[in-house]
Amino acid sequence: MIRRSLPMGLAVVALLAVTLLAASGARAQSPLLVDGTSTVFQRVLTRPAAEVRDAPDGRLVDRYAAFQPFYVFARENGWVQIGPSAARPPIGWAEENRVVDWKHNIIAAFTNPAGRSRQLIFDTENDLRGLMNHEALRDVQERLVAEASANTVDGQLGVVSVEPAEYVNIRDRLYVMPILDFVEDLHPMNYEDVLLMQVASINKDEKPTTLVAQESDSDSFDVGIVFVLDTTSSMRNYIALTRRVLQDTVTRIAGTEIGNLVNFGVVGFRDNVDAVPEIEYRTRMLANLERRGDQTPVLDALAEATDVTLVSTPGFNEDSFAGVEDAIDLIDWDQAQAGGDPINARYVILVTDAGPKDARDPNARSPIGPVELQAEAEDRNIALMTLHLKTPGGAGTHEYAAGAYRSLSRFGGGEFYFPIEGGSEEAFEGVASRLVTAITDHVRTIQGEQTILAEEDTDENLKGLFEAVELAWLGSRKGTQAPDVITGWVSDKAVEAPQDLAFEPRLLVTKNEMATMAKLLDDLIRLAEQSRGAEDMQSFFGQVQGVIEQVVTNPDRLAEANDETVGSALEYLERLPYRSQILQLTEDRWLQSAMMRRGIIDGMRQKLTQYRKWLYDASVWTAPYESAPDGEYVYAMPFEVLP
Repeated sequence: MIRRSLPMGLAVVALLAVTLLAASGARAQSPLLVDGTSTVFQRVLTRPAAEVRDAPDGRLVDRYAAFQPFYVFARENGWVQIGPSAARPPIGWAEENRVVDWKHNIIAAFTNPAGRSRQLIFDTENDLRGLMNHEALRDVQERLVAEASANTVDGQLGVVSVEPAEYVNIRDRLYVMPILDFVEDLHPMNYEDVLLMQVASINKDEKPTTLVAQESDSDSFDVGIVFVLDTTSSMRNYIALTRRVLQDTVTRIAGTEIGNLVNFGVVGFRDNVDAVPEIEYRTRMLANLERRGDQTPVLDALAEATDVTLVSTPGFNEDSFAGVEDAIDLIDWDQAQAGGDPINARYVILVTDAGPKDARDPNARSPIGPVELQAEAEDRNIALMTLHLKTPGGAGTHEYAAGAYRSLSRFGGGEFYFPIEGGSEEAFEGVASRLVTAITDHVRTIQGEQTILAEEDTDENLKGLFEAVELAWLGSRKGTQAPDVITGWVSDKAVEAPQDLAFEPRLLVTKNEMATMAKLLDDLIRLAEQSRGAEDMQSFFGQVQGVIEQVVTNPDRLAEANDETVGSALEYLERLPYRSQILQLTEDRWLQSAMMRRGIIDGMRQKLTQYRKWLYDASVWTAPYESAPDGEYVYAMPFEVLP
């Protein structure tokens, strides 16, 4: 067992962005250091309506909303002297009980609770361990969850709060659960790694938490299904079959309440039109997602899609990721053009007989990969599914394509990759029909209507997906929030089901920090690609130091510049609960093989593409306080998109 207090580090830090203390202009007053460190400053987060005064018990200077980060310059008799920058003087004093110590910027986010029990938050680590090691764990957990939900917990087992019953999407409703301390250990059920975390829950809103807000009877659960279709020559029959499946569905639901709640869109994709202009397009919006009483425009779009290109594209693999990316980014999921009432359940169904273009393929539109696309989609509550037609002509691509599409087609821990062996048209139509019917059946269930498919005919993974989607909808509809301002211990894995992630560590980054991260990665990619000969490769790490000095000029953060690994230059990252290929990179590993170096560079390029997308996507960012400048807007970044 390893006990660790997390060191401080902003998001820039998580991507190598270290800063050097300026040699000139020493500060008159510096923030206090975290015990046992030489470069890590103490920081705190404000609780709601925290007051800052000009002196302990002095005149009121200002009040701050929840989760404002400040450096600590002094501690005195229950008061802390704070300031927003280590490079500028402090602004005043706050009572210690109105702030929360924060030694880093890692936060915990609830995962969707579908398929697992609601998790409890315990007063102490020992209280949490007591439940994890209890021989009647599930029975005790069920009782404690019921008591916590009814506010009848007696406190004997140390329960201080419980996870909301519905899913709280941190992207839609930002909340902060800073990780104050953690212990790495083995789960007593399966002896796999588990992270026990002390978290503080602070809702952004200053008003009291309301777990169940006033519901609107008119807010009916609806569904958007967007087909992303390969429209190259080998796909004509499959597109026609997709149209037939959709026609059958539309006929069945026409004129019913379900017909008003299930809507469709279509995106077509081919390949690089610059390489072969005759193919006409790389991607095309054939039918945007709209709430329609009549689905004829979608059926017409599918009929148009059967007019496939007969021109050969560059290679067997097509740019399917470009089509999926457009379905995520360009489809009007929030219905902004129709009054801003978002689609509740969101599905993208990719249909293709080809693999995706690899990031290294010169004909790929973007270097973004399946992991980044999947993370972005799930963050937007979009479930990606793939119907992969494993036709004999593409046999050489099947293994590669299956691996990529399995990584892409995930949501809430489930996998939604449907291989069609031999490209059988009959099997394809059957799978497509059951999939679309199962999705519409979910709407029927919520509406209290009889389903078309028998329960045993619905895939178990789909049942879990529908539960996750419904919990996300209920959380949004009821205004569900994280528990308000408490401190306690949780396990990152579900205590009763350690194969399921219950709390996901994320990095809270500002827009300025992400812009710096993107610039740093861009420079590192160029530097790595210039390392051709043995001498260049050996000098790579020395040159990295120069890149860091040129890019990062903020004196608020310090680092040691001459360490064996890039990551160990960052004192505050040494014990981070995250293992990064880049941060663990050493000169020996860099020199091992050209293939390994290529993989690292491709990975950096994929992350860079994602960061640039986020920087220009206003929906990603949340103002941490009223009148916050654009560069201080924040985003909770998933760990899987760190390099």
